[in-house]
Amino acid sequence: MKRIGHYIDGQLVEGGDETSPVFNPATGEQTAELALAGPAELDSAVAVARKAADGWRKMSLAKRSNVMFKLRQIIVERTDELARIITSEHGKVVSDAAGEVARGLENVEFCAGLMHHLKGEYSEQVATGVNVHQVRQPLGVVACITPFNFPAMVPLWMITTAIAAGNAVILKPSERDPSAAIWIAEAFAEAGLPAGVLNVVNGGADTVNGILNHDGIDAVSFVGSTPIAQHIYSTAAANGKRVQALGGAKNHMVVMPDADLDSAADAAISAAYGSAGERCMAVSVLVAVGEIADELVDKVAQRMPGLKIGDGTDPESEMGPLITAQARDRVASYVAAAADEGATVVVDGRERKFDNDGFFIGVSLVDNVKPGMKVYDEEIFGPVLSVVRVDTYDQAVELINSNQFANGVAVFTRDGKTAREFEFDIEVGMVGVNVPIPVPIGAYSFGGWKKSLFGDTHMYGPESFNFYTRRKVITTRWPEPSESQISLGFPTH
Repeated sequence: MKRIGHYIDGQLVEGGDETSPVFNPATGEQTAELALAGPAELDSAVAVARKAADGWRKMSLAKRSNVMFKLRQIIVERTDELARIITSEHGKVVSDAAGEVARGLENVEFCAGLMHHLKGEYSEQVATGVNVHQVRQPLGVVACITPFNFPAMVPLWMITTAIAAGNAVILKPSERDPSAAIWIAEAFAEAGLPAGVLNVVNGGADTVNGILNHDGIDAVSFVGSTPIAQHIYSTAAANGKRVQALGGAKNHMVVMPDADLDSAADAAISAAYGSAGERCMAVSVLVAVGEIADELVDKVAQRMPGLKIGDGTDPESEMGPLITAQARDRVASYVAAAADEGATVVVDGRERKFDNDGFFIGVSLVDNVKPGMKVYDEEIFGPVLSVVRVDTYDQAVELINSNQFANGVAVFTRDGKTAREFEFDIEVGMVGVNVPIPVPIGAYSFGGWKKSLFGDTHMYGPESFNFYTRRKVITTRWPEPSESQISLGFPTH
């Protein structure tokens, strides 16, 4: 059995007495055992990172930027290799895995311009003979705790910016699909990153809690479910750390009566069932406005039987399995609960049969869903699309704005006035107009509102550089010796 360890100080390290199984979700077979870090491994990684951080922050911006350019080239040339690693442990189809790598690569490219992003400010003659300037400096050691659903993209969204800003990093990937993180660490080393600046420590809840309570870690970035995000935020903040914790989502897609229903149905299928719905930006609620509901539901249902679900390595597969058997069974339980609570199960993914022991489930469509039902209130993280019917635009906005999550939302309409009003009225962090999954490009930042984000800054892009740096303000004066005098008063200008 293959054993996956950690990556500390530029070396693969086995450490850890406890292990966790790693599966191929398409077959249900265990393919590796993962060493779980204990306190010794975590302490070692932090000590190495603290030492490396001092040297790395002194590295010129030009040399840091060169590492990013070289990393970009490595990832571009070996995207297929990384994509297949992702598919083997996550299950998503290879084309989707390659798309994930491409979106992570956007942040590498953004960070290559770190000279621009780390510029300070300068004001001369703020008082007679006095100048003031402000610089950005790294925090020190940053821990990045990343989710299973994007084992390459989210790490690249976090660690690349943290490293570009001059920090050292402890990366704790999901224990379900850890190999992509090791691959990325080795690619960084190949690109010229000094040993110890990026360390990968594998583990579960105990390792996470060790990170949150470790005195040698200055900040924590996290993506995962809302309950865990709340725990991460409250615990790390109580320990004096800077925290950025992205939580769950319940993303709505509003279809107005004037929308192109065929385009809307295509978008709903793509956004709800891509990557088996294991995306924090997946559309999980279709809001049908007015009299188009029956026709819209029918068009979505007609498209569902043609979806090809199978092993992610099969080029013909459009959707792969879920990450674990437990995740599959949890998704099935939501479909069952929806029927019990009075919703209409139009297409039941539980009825679809598969030939092997992989963690597969079919796609589901549930109509007549209402707030208060589990299928609406909770984040499912699987291929289940709920339909909520409302009579008016105002009801659609009220429905969305009253939801506890506020990650992403979309509206489909041909009317510019409606689109503009929606952009203004909606209380959600990322908005799409005729775009079902409005993930911003790398030059902007990613993140939601309400219980989808705990902390003040979003991920990647400009806000991310704000998170991974702190500002220092320096006031200078060079007086002639004859000008020196004693003054006990508060300085004024």
